[in-house]
Amino acid sequence: MELLTKELIQVLLSAEQTPCLSLYMPTHRTHPENLQDKILFNTLVRQMEVSLLQKYSAAEVKKYVEPVKVLADNNNIWNHTLNGLAIFSAKGIFKVVGLHKSVEELAIVADSFHTKPLWEYLQSTDNYHVLGLTLHDIRLFAGNRHTLFEIKLTTDTPKTITNALGNKLSDKHITISSYGGIRGKSSPMYHGSGGRKEETEKDAERYFNVVADAIYEHYSKPLGWPLILAALPEHHNLFQQVNNNPLLLSKGIYINPSAVSTDKLAAMAWEIMEPEYNLKLDNLVARFEQARADGKGSDEYKEIAVAAVEGRVDTLLVEADRIIPVRITNFVTGNTQKKDLTNPKVDDLLDDMGELVIKMGGQVLVLPADKMPSETGLAAIFRY
Repeated sequence: MELLTKELIQVLLSAEQTPCLSLYMPTHRTHPENLQDKILFNTLVRQMEVSLLQKYSAAEVKKYVEPVKVLADNNNIWNHTLNGLAIFSAKGIFKVVGLHKSVEELAIVADSFHTKPLWEYLQSTDNYHVLGLTLHDIRLFAGNRHTLFEIKLTTDTPKTITNALGNKLSDKHITISSYGGIRGKSSPMYHGSGGRKEETEKDAERYFNVVADAIYEHYSKPLGWPLILAALPEHHNLFQQVNNNPLLLSKGIYINPSAVSTDKLAAMAWEIMEPEYNLKLDNLVARFEQARADGKGSDEYKEIAVAAVEGRVDTLLVEADRIIPVRITNFVTGNTQKKDLTNPKVDDLLDDMGELVIKMGGQVLVLPADKMPSETGLAAIFRY
């Protein structure tokens, strides 16, 4: 398995060989719950076979499905599942992607891969990072409104003060510790005195600076997600001083991150992120309503399809769990036609529309149904 990246989505969007098989399913991390995962997987594979048989011979169907089907016997996958699994198969492309977020079960055969759940997974609307920082080491978490999980840091991200400063560490034998974990009731303890204490404080400043730069370059900058600092109160001010990451939020979590559970950290982080999330969505809806009033927005899929093929869509909002079995039949005129989703050439219209907008340089955001500004499942803001 591999983890999802923007680059992987681009690979999927570039697929030219058909048919394209896309499978999504929720999975379980522990036994015995994960025993049901293989059963669901086999059911979804069978659905793809039924779809393919509408157009292809039995021999061809076997050839197309076999690379996916053999995964049922791959215990390395089923013994190491996360919260969700996505599989993509076409000539020249085969991807098995582990997801930290559960997904709705779905099996689609079409002329292109179904990637809408992946956009929602990566978009910055409700995603964020939490940096757990102490004077000893760091931990990085990724989260959204549903979950928070720790990220395995890249090899070039310093994990401890020794990694960060190396031989520039002023005195490796000075022990630094801290106690407590709530605002105003904790302080660093420096076992050393005089000049040694000053050197230790300088070490902390240099260490925070290296960490701030590394997190920005390897995580914040590539994904564009907000960053929340979780650290003791006295460390927030110093980190903010040395930080050059524009995605670091001014509000943080004032606690020793090593002293709380991930669930507790997730709850504290979402208290900070929820207002940010709602503000982003409110601003998006306001932009759409103003654009529609100015004749530069629409929630009619036929009108949006024409604008999409002409490259006029700046921002497309699509409903997360909505599937519209409509096919864009002409990528020059934007003509559409209602079809059965089991047809091996038909994907979800929202998925196809989103992929087209992305290829044309537009932005696509996947929103929950209660946040959508329309009843049609999509809303577009046009460039002109």
